[in-house]
Amino acid sequence: MSAADVGVFGGSGFYAFLDDVETLTVDTPYGAPSGPITVGKVEGKRVAFLPRHGVKHDKPPARINYRANLWAMKEIGVRRIIGPCAAGALKAELPLGAFVVCDQFVDRTHGRADTFFDGPEVAHVSAADPYCPGLRQLLVEAARELAIPVQDGGTVVVIQGPRFSTRAESRWFADAGWDVINMTAYPEGYLARELELCYANISMVTDHDAGAPGAVPVSHAQVLETFQGNLANLRRLLFAAIPRIGEQPQDGCATALSGAHG
Repeated sequence: MSAADVGVFGGSGFYAFLDDVETLTVDTPYGAPSGPITVGKVEGKRVAFLPRHGVKHDKPPARINYRANLWAMKEIGVRRIIGPCAAGALKAELPLGAFVVCDQFVDRTHGRADTFFDGPEVAHVSAADPYCPGLRQLLVEAARELAIPVQDGGTVVVIQGPRFSTRAESRWFADAGWDVINMTAYPEGYLARELELCYANISMVTDHDAGAPGAVPVSHAQVLETFQGNLANLRRLLFAAIPRIGEQPQDGCATALSGAHG
């Protein structure tokens, strides 16, 4: 029997999610994950939670062991994962506190270990539609029922960090038509696909990025302040959505490796 049915990765300022938990330490072929996994229940559904930056936020975005984190989730039986993250808005019309349930990403990172197939086994896994449509729909519907501002679909551009963008970079991203900007959404979501897990991203708008119309330079303190102010909505959304998450269907996530091997 698996230890958990659903996994949740926590981002900046989101270090506790469940009460009455047990703690699991998981070894992986890729080293240690960001920390121990805590497992608890939400209306009978077993949920595994792992803060991607570490409990003390001592792992910057480029140093997170994403492969170990995803492998550990699969090792304990998780097949469906939700990845909330703080994000800057690239569009003025996206209000602070809104949730964007993304359907696309653009990778602007470099040097991250972003595949399980770096030899001798090789596979080329499609990333055309990188986020699980079933989980996405469930999250959007739950947010709307709770009257939480939510955008169904959008593109998150993922930068290396830890620095924020220059105004020129931010305007470039905005001019491309992308919606939000973040430092951790890649390779987390794609690695889930390589493991044939379902994964959905929730980008929480904490600021307007430097190139957005009328934006002021962002600070980490501002990001945390807005994120902390919206944690109640995130918790409400997760507690409403998680009990509705069923077993993984035989969808594009579960069959991602079919025909992918060289």
